[in-house]
Amino acid sequence: MLLVAVAGTAAVGAAPAPGTGAAAPAGATAPRPLGQIVPAPAEVKAGGSAYTIGAKTRIRVGHSAQARQVGEALAKVLRPSTGYELPVTSRDGRDGIRLRLSSSDRSLGDEGYRLESGRDGITVTARKDAGLFHGIQTLRQQLPAAVEKATKQAGPWQVAGGTIKDVPRFGHRAVMLDVGRHFLSVEQVKRYIDQAALYKMNKLHMHLSEDQGWRIAINSWPRLATYGGSTQVGGGPGGYYTKAQYKDLVKYAASRRMEVVPEIDMPGHTNAALASYAELNCNGIAPPLYTGTQVGFSSLCASKAITYKFIDDVLREIAQLTPGRYLNIGGDEAHSTSHADFVKIMNHAQDVVGKYGKKIMGWHQLVGAKQAKGKVVQYWGYDATSAAERQTVVDAAKGGTKLVLSPADRSYLDMKYNKDTKLGLAWAGYVEVQRSYDWDPGSYLTGAPESSVLGVEAPLWTETLATSDQLEYMAYPRLPGIAELGWSPRSTHDWDTYKLRLAQQGPRFDALGIDYYKSPQVPWATE
Repeated sequence: MLLVAVAGTAAVGAAPAPGTGAAAPAGATAPRPLGQIVPAPAEVKAGGSAYTIGAKTRIRVGHSAQARQVGEALAKVLRPSTGYELPVTSRDGRDGIRLRLSSSDRSLGDEGYRLESGRDGITVTARKDAGLFHGIQTLRQQLPAAVEKATKQAGPWQVAGGTIKDVPRFGHRAVMLDVGRHFLSVEQVKRYIDQAALYKMNKLHMHLSEDQGWRIAINSWPRLATYGGSTQVGGGPGGYYTKAQYKDLVKYAASRRMEVVPEIDMPGHTNAALASYAELNCNGIAPPLYTGTQVGFSSLCASKAITYKFIDDVLREIAQLTPGRYLNIGGDEAHSTSHADFVKIMNHAQDVVGKYGKKIMGWHQLVGAKQAKGKVVQYWGYDATSAAERQTVVDAAKGGTKLVLSPADRSYLDMKYNKDTKLGLAWAGYVEVQRSYDWDPGSYLTGAPESSVLGVEAPLWTETLATSDQLEYMAYPRLPGIAELGWSPRSTHDWDTYKLRLAQQGPRFDALGIDYYKSPQVPWATE
């Protein structure tokens, strides 16, 4: 219904008033129908004249430093492809692209925005700077895909007339990068952040420790990084982030309105730490570094006091580096840890997280530890997960635990698309684009209150992935679908209309240099 309405009322722009935009050339292609983007907006009222960005267009931000930062981010995207100067100015005016922060409309919340497009210009209004930033992602997608290119393109640069009012369904919309199995450089992570931000994702979960590698410098335990981070799956050189590099990533993500959620997995997935310090092992003997892909064989030692000092030291240093609200302490696949030892270690870890002023987050097995105020667990089960295991999560949700949903056979981006996919794994089955999109986070876990669901996450595990091209091939086009499940109203979730909007993203992926999987389920467009 949304797309039919949008397509039926979009208008080709008339010539703008003098000194505003630019007239579209005769015979120019009609602008993209308003709202035909990903994620689907909450409300769209299309109609009226389009606005055409031209040589005299200015980006007007008022006197807000936050609005100016968003304006500069927009200009950075638009200038190379349009060839226009697009000055960012505090001078007011009724023309051009206007970015406004206003507290008057409380219904926009912390991340919502209103975009109004007409003959004289475009106005994006939000209560908070995150909303402004999301609004300019919508503006980008309303423009031709060539706007993403780094060299001057032909245009015209039109935005259809009308109004979009948009707010997210869920406040937690995350991507995850496993930098433990294959280390990813700072530039690789930044590239992934930029791509995910276009689809209004607002969390970056960084899986910083694994059996194969420890990826963050810890001053009180320096060998964790220098030795534990010295390899990866397949025996490559590995690597780790210095504290300065990690803080740079946190700052970069924040500039894209994404909060970094660091994860230090325990009590399992700890071989890199155990190999770095013999005293962390129950038998006092350090195991060799591990470069394979098996799971469940490592464990911290619950009977040693030094284990609890290690947990305290590491989480303290990570908390000091991280301005975000959460510390993720893992808890999954602890197959070599007894239940009693798991409870002892994870209860302590939960207390430490709280001691350093952070909220507890972990995989859904963390419901096996004590209930803790504000705890968030991430459900990664799938169709084959037992009813009993699902029920433990549902019961925790009924008791106040909050949920982030990332079912492995829906949102795990490293699952193969089909039997011919060369990259990725298939332990949760094949996950084509439609299967990844066609589920509802609010009702996925039968019995769990929808109010317990904070949102969704799209994890990307790296057993088989090391280059940006490999990451992107597995993430796209599935990541935008998970983004839509997290952002858009339930009423907009419809595969038949979504696949048409997704098809329009193909030329944008191309313009951005994203090496995506051209699923036969999607009627890919060309521009």
